[in-house]
Amino acid sequence: MRHFVISLIACLFASPLWAVEIQEVTSPGGIKGWLVEDRSIPFVALDIRFQGGASLDAPGKRGAINLMSALLEEGTGDLDARGFAEAAEGLAAHYGFEVGDDSVTITARMLTENRDQAVDLLRRAITEPSFPQDAIDRVRGQVISGIQSDLKDPETIASRRFSSLAFGDHPYGSARDGTVETVTALTQEDIFAAHRATLARDRLFVGASGDISAEDFGLLMDQLLGDLPETGAAFPERAEYALEGGVTIVPFETPQSVAVFGQAGITRQDPDFFPAYILNHILGGAGFESRLMNEVREKRGLTYGIGTYLVPKDLGELYLGQVASANDRIAEAIEVTRQEWKKAAEEGVSEEELTRAKTYLTGAYPLRFDGNSRIAGILAGMQMIGLGVEYINTRNAQIEAVTNADIRRVAKRLLQPENLRFVVVGQPEGLTDTN
Repeated sequence: MRHFVISLIACLFASPLWAVEIQEVTSPGGIKGWLVEDRSIPFVALDIRFQGGASLDAPGKRGAINLMSALLEEGTGDLDARGFAEAAEGLAAHYGFEVGDDSVTITARMLTENRDQAVDLLRRAITEPSFPQDAIDRVRGQVISGIQSDLKDPETIASRRFSSLAFGDHPYGSARDGTVETVTALTQEDIFAAHRATLARDRLFVGASGDISAEDFGLLMDQLLGDLPETGAAFPERAEYALEGGVTIVPFETPQSVAVFGQAGITRQDPDFFPAYILNHILGGAGFESRLMNEVREKRGLTYGIGTYLVPKDLGELYLGQVASANDRIAEAIEVTRQEWKKAAEEGVSEEELTRAKTYLTGAYPLRFDGNSRIAGILAGMQMIGLGVEYINTRNAQIEAVTNADIRRVAKRLLQPENLRFVVVGQPEGLTDTN
């Protein structure tokens, strides 16, 4: 029934989706962006991404870019945080600022009638932040509170320990929001330096969707982003994956253990990405219909949930999963996971599994395009990972073209049951730390 509903929705939405026309726009000042023009409502959404993100933190300054991004709406020129918020509210504009390992993302939603004023307010935040000391101190306190809370969360502890073991001293090996010590030590000049390092035109990707012409979009990009510096900080080297198979136990007083598990992954640009993507969907990415959910939860009742996902970061690739179970049952959950990993590597998947996966993945794809904000984000993301404007219209065909032979070949190449590392946080019984 689930697949039938998704297929029906796909048919209903097929015309609007495949009629999407992406315009590649170059501003008079040379800034490039992608636009989907939609005049149905007087509204524009922007998605602006700066490649590099938290991985550009300077040595010893971990958390600076995260803190800087949180401060962009805390003051500019004669506006303090309250003044900026009131100005945005008065324009019915909404801005968002988010940091990832590989990007800083700035989003904006605005009405057509207030577009120029809303863009100018955002321009001031992006290019002329004041980073007042009182705001730094206040937001720093919020960040530190979050860091301290994360130190008590088993899922976060497991994820961060896995990253540390996998990537060591590379920025990927530590939390992007820093530590209590590094964030406490950050100065106002460190925040300005993080701004200069990160928000630059040589790493800029822009997506827009809504009530705006290509000509006006070009002018908007110059107005909003034209004053940014041409270049930012150098990107780090690639992150070399350093883990082998085994178990790492992090003692933590709790009745339930959390395990983050994984191995080396696959790049988004790899010709085998789509077979790997479908394989993951079948193995652990399909929720209640995945093999791991069926074997670990449905058949044995070892967990409420288990899932896996590909993580193709810019500078290093992971294939990760997570499961939680009672301390006296986590060892069995881990063993079943290993067995299913090995089975998929050796046998691949059935034709029925492949058909169901294709039906779901192609049918669900149109649902991603459910508003201008989502579309703008898709456009910026496509640019960042090097996809062409034709991707939206060819993506489902690429899914359909994957054969069972492709899945078997990629399963043997990608899945490494002997190299699965489990980081277990809790008081697990029947497990030995192999470090």
